Amino acid sequence: MPIILASQSPRRKDLLLRIGLEFDVVPSNVNEPVIEAGEGPSDYTVRLAKLKAEDVFNKRKKRNVCVIAADTVVFIDNRPIGKPSSRDEAFSMLSLLSGRGHEVFTGVYIAANVEDTPKSRSFCARSQVVINSLNPQMIWAYIETKEPFDKAGAYAVQGIGAFMVKEIHGSYTNVIGLPMTELIEVLLDLWAIGLR
Repeated sequence: MPIILASQSPRRKDLLLRIGLEFDVVPSNVNEPVIEAGEGPSDYTVRLAKLKAEDVFNKRKKRNVCVIAADTVVFIDNRPIGKPSSRDEAFSMLSLLSGRGHEVFTGVYIAANVEDTPKSRSFCARSQVVINSLNPQMIWAYIETKEPFDKAGAYAVQGIGAFMVKEIHGSYTNVIGLPMTELIEVLLDLWAIGLR
């Protein structure tokens, strides 16, 4: 079944390539809405992933296609932290995370057309991450690498930012941006449906 990754994230692309999947990349053009009052992190990230998956799926609808979309958000003190848009914002985010634990949620939505029958699956993975205490010089030096930009929470656990991560409880690939164990289970289930 042809697979489409509805994301421009090089990290998600790399994770899929590592397990040998062949796929096309077709980014979604959906504007990400803000979290709604009373909406939990799991529901919010799955809602964003669903919007992206359906956007690409509806444009590329054809027999036997599978669209994978994901959205990752860092939460601390029950509020989301997105991607920094400036050096000062990256500094504020990393200062907030310094010496503390936070949660990383990735919502995944898969829209497929199996033998002309629309199918969908969704799930959310949650990981807890503890960051070492960082002094201002360490934070500014990290910002100078330019790695914090385009990263939820302003750090990359798989990159230079690994130096600041003290502990991870839960899926490591979820913190990168795509929980692979859960994703593979869902894909295998969808493919089994298509073979029955």
